[in-house]
Amino acid sequence: MSALSTIIAEPWADYGLIDCGDGRKYERYGDVRVVRPEPQAMWAPANSDWDPHATFLPGADEEGGGRWVHHRPVAREWPLERGAVRFNASLTPFRHLAFFPDMAPQWDWMSARADGTDILNLFGYTGVGSLILSAAGGRLVHVDASKKSVEAGRRNAELSGLSGNPIRWIVDDAAKFTAREVRRERRYDGILLDPPKFGRGPEGEVWRLEQNLASLLTDCRKLLDDNSRFLVLTVYAVRMSAIAIGELVRQALADLGGSVEVGEMAVREEARGLLLPTAIFARWSRD
Repeated sequence: MSALSTIIAEPWADYGLIDCGDGRKYERYGDVRVVRPEPQAMWAPANSDWDPHATFLPGADEEGGGRWVHHRPVAREWPLERGAVRFNASLTPFRHLAFFPDMAPQWDWMSARADGTDILNLFGYTGVGSLILSAAGGRLVHVDASKKSVEAGRRNAELSGLSGNPIRWIVDDAAKFTAREVRRERRYDGILLDPPKFGRGPEGEVWRLEQNLASLLTDCRKLLDDNSRFLVLTVYAVRMSAIAIGELVRQALADLGGSVEVGEMAVREEARGLLLPTAIFARWSRD
C-alpha cells in the first residue's frame, strides 16, 4: 500500500477554522461563530479573545450528550454556500452544524468524476455532498436513516435550485438498502460512504462501525463494475486506523483494478495555518 496522504479542507467564504487549542475549536459558519469540543486540539490556541455566538458544552457521559450555550441570538438555521450549492446550517443537539466542512475536498474530488454518473450516497445526512455531486452532473441516490435529515436535504435542494435534478431521497437503513440494491442487480459509477460510529435505522436497526463496515463494503463492491469510477469511505472513529480501512477497501475492490489512496483528513486553521485532524479515509478510483 502507498504512503498515507493528508487531505486538507482549506477555509472558504462561508466556513473557516479560526483557531483551536486546549481541547476546543473556534469556527465561523457564515456570520455565526461557534466553539466546540475538539480532543485532538491538544496544543495552546493562538489567541485568547474568542468571541463566539454559541458554545457547545459536552455532557458527562460517553454517548455524545451536551447542550449549546448562547452568548447572543442565533437563528434556528441560516444559509451558507459552497460553489453553486446553498444549504442551511443549524446548531444541532449533536454538536454538529448540520454538515461536515472537512468533507469539502472529498466532494471536490468526486465532483471531478461525477458528470454523467450514477452515484450512491450512503449515510448522506442533510445532502450537501449529494447536491454538490448533482450540480457536477451526477445522478444521485441519497440514503439516510433519519427522516429529518432527508427532509433537510430536500429543503437544501430547493434552496440551491436543484429540486428538479435527478436525486432520489430515501429514508432507509444503509445496509438493508444496499443489500436490496444487490438483489436488484443495480450498478453505480460511484459510491460515498460516510458512516457514523454508532447509529440506528428507521426501524430500530443497529449500526456498529467495527462490526458492520466490512459486510457493507462487500455489498458495495457488488454494485460496482468495470466501468465504475470511484468509492470514497470516511471514518471518524478514533480507534480505527487509516491503514486498516485502506486494506479493507483494497481487498474488497482488488478485482476491479485501479488504485486505493489512504490517509487522514484535516482542516487548516486560519490563525497559524496548522492542521487539525478530523477523520481517516480510503478511496478507490481508476485514475
